[in-house]
Amino acid sequence: MGEHTEARAAGHAPVWHTSVWPLILSVGILFLVPLAFSAHFVYKNSMLSYIFLGIGAPLTIISVAGWVKEGMADEHGYGEGHSVWAMPIFIVSEALLFFGFFAAYWVLRLSASAWPPAGSPEMPLLMPVIMTVALLSSSVTIHFAEERMDRDDHSGFVRWLAITMLLGGAFLGMSVYEWAGLFREGFVPSTNVHSTAFFSVTGFHVSHVIVGLGMFLCVLLPAFSGKVSKPFVRAASIYWHFVDIVWLFVVSQMYFW
Repeated sequence: MGEHTEARAAGHAPVWHTSVWPLILSVGILFLVPLAFSAHFVYKNSMLSYIFLGIGAPLTIISVAGWVKEGMADEHGYGEGHSVWAMPIFIVSEALLFFGFFAAYWVLRLSASAWPPAGSPEMPLLMPVIMTVALLSSSVTIHFAEERMDRDDHSGFVRWLAITMLLGGAFLGMSVYEWAGLFREGFVPSTNVHSTAFFSVTGFHVSHVIVGLGMFLCVLLPAFSGKVSKPFVRAASIYWHFVDIVWLFVVSQMYFW
């Protein structure tokens, strides 16, 4: 029995557990996002950008795997943590970031003499509707997964979680397909202020979808061996619902306005 568990059993205050994985994850993200982004877009050095990506991606993957493995270890007692209540606080900060993107877009849009500016193609309407249906359906399926988890229906939980991830993956695939079509029409992030705003907002949202799928993957892999942390699942579910709600703002502003 671990030190943390012994302390709880004896009625004493829990012993704090320290981990190196958050630090390694931060370093990985540092190389993966700001350094690689700056090397490519600011300093126009693609080789250096690839080097930073080569360092950041493995560090990020390894640290996430290590952190999840620790979190699933019974001796740490993480099931009694505060992740479910901490997630809404984190979401508030993310919502403010999205608001910043939207505010910048509104200023550009409302101050422009003509919109969309020259060089902007007609935005597709059918694809974003299909994407919306897929993403909103994933909110329903993750709810079903939580219900199965509460009933201790392990196979049902894994099945609905996998369906949720497939729907999220389909959304990502459709996003890439749509971007590729716009690229072929010459509509790239540097085309005009419209393209810069469009790819910034949609790209920022896609990054959150990727994070959400990563969280679900961290739930799914241990679940295959029968280990499920209910607070972790609930926190991931709250985050996923937030991602789905934000998409409604993204699709209404970027496509239908």
